[in-house]
Amino acid sequence: MRTTLRSFLVLVSASAAVALYAACGTDGDTGTTSSPDASTAAGDGGPRGVEQAGQACTSAAQCYPDKAAQDAGEAGAQLSIQGITCLDRVPNGYCTHTCNDDSDCCKVAGECRTGIKQVCAPFTNDSTTKYCFLSCEDADIQAGIAANADAGGYDGGATDAGVENAYCQSYASQYATCRSTGGGKENRKVCIPQQ
Repeated sequence: MRTTLRSFLVLVSASAAVALYAACGTDGDTGTTSSPDASTAAGDGGPRGVEQAGQACTSAAQCYPDKAAQDAGEAGAQLSIQGITCLDRVPNGYCTHTCNDDSDCCKVAGECRTGIKQVCAPFTNDSTTKYCFLSCEDADIQAGIAANADAGGYDGGATDAGVENAYCQSYASQYATCRSTGGGKENRKVCIPQQ
């Protein structure tokens, strides 16, 4: 009886260990184990949304890795996204690049991944340099929701956070809000992470 009880306890312990491992999960194809709160433990320093613009960064070298890898694979090709920048005035940084007008955002093949509109604007009132940002202007929200209808993001329904903030939190970062870029008369409404 004692052997049977001991075998039963070993089996239960092994099953509990397997269940705990499965609950923690793995991070994609890397095979590394993470706790359920690993993505939020460090604030918003991890991935944000699906677009390359707006990703967290500490240097411009971390921005637009998809495009950099694509260009590196083409013999003699130069990185065709000009003025790649990590805006350090946004908490945890904000990957973007310089632009002259909206048509410069998502202009380069492979730069953008979704139908989420990006707009070109100065980030502060005292700057003449313009950057591409994820837009939360009314028409762009509706177009973004329609373009990503099958992706499972925010669908435009009622929310206590407001449509603009719910859109930004779904498509840009769980910590993003819809705010003004600054820039005086060139002011635009964009999704900016707050941490």
